[in-house]
Amino acid sequence: MSRKKIALIGGGQIGGVLAQLIAQKQLGDVVMFDVVEDMPQGKTLDIAEASRIDGFDVKVTGTNDYKDIAGSDIIIITAGLPRKPGMSRDDLLTTNAKIMKAVAEGVKANAPNAIVIIISNPLDAMVTLFKKVTGFPSSRVFGQAGILDSSRFSTFIAWELGISVKDVNAMVLGGHGDTMVPIIRYANVNGIPVMEQLERKYGDKTKANEVMNAMVSRTKMAGGEVVKLLKTGSAFYSPAAAAVTMAKSVIYDEKRVLPVCAFLNGEFGVNGYYLGVPAVVGATGVEKVVEFSLNEEEQGLLDNSKNAVKKLIGDMERLGF
Repeated sequence: MSRKKIALIGGGQIGGVLAQLIAQKQLGDVVMFDVVEDMPQGKTLDIAEASRIDGFDVKVTGTNDYKDIAGSDIIIITAGLPRKPGMSRDDLLTTNAKIMKAVAEGVKANAPNAIVIIISNPLDAMVTLFKKVTGFPSSRVFGQAGILDSSRFSTFIAWELGISVKDVNAMVLGGHGDTMVPIIRYANVNGIPVMEQLERKYGDKTKANEVMNAMVSRTKMAGGEVVKLLKTGSAFYSPAAAAVTMAKSVIYDEKRVLPVCAFLNGEFGVNGYYLGVPAVVGATGVEKVVEFSLNEEEQGLLDNSKNAVKKLIGDMERLGF
């Protein structure tokens, strides 16, 4: 069985961690593309020279030519400017839309059969633009956000309860931004509702709600919290780890149920937009959106998130993209 070919578009912080994780997990041969001359070649050479130490045999190479991504099975796109302190994801729209349009054209011309995972922000708009430019089936174009946001939410819950994060199940839906929707009602510790655990810990329902609301707020602002602390960049390890989880589910046809930015055709009452929802991810990409019942409040929050994405898409279209 031949190894998969995985192309990384963008050789920045996330791209570097992606290459390292993919190599260490031996998911496939890696080619990293970037417009900056020699940078992807240098970064991948450094990783390749650790192959004996880390015990991997996959190839890791860099390039400045889109032709070298030809034949890629999976493409992970991180290209674009990272957020800076005080900058919202929406502020990135014009600059990153120009970059994504060029990337989409390069991918369409050289790897038309690839499954594409997008990390670039503002995510929901960038996934929409890539699909529009390439005309690829929506099942093969999806975005990474929900896994990361859900991991952040789960991590804060684990810290609060003093338990292993491995036993926390918590999901975040909606757009990748301030309107994301952490689903409190379904958050659990191996099936035990998190809210019940918080009420037992504090002996007070009001206090438990206050603590949960604080964790929800922190989850929504988690990316900005990292940006503020780093001062010169944005999160890079956690987004890369999340995207690798998606790629692994595709490569091994794991059919994991993962929260991803997927195109909706009526699911959750949303039609014609990309939005964060749980989906079965397998060999052909997004194989099925997994619907579940939302109460009136949750549906209202998801609709609000959809409207924010709709406005973002409208802004992008008015800018000519």
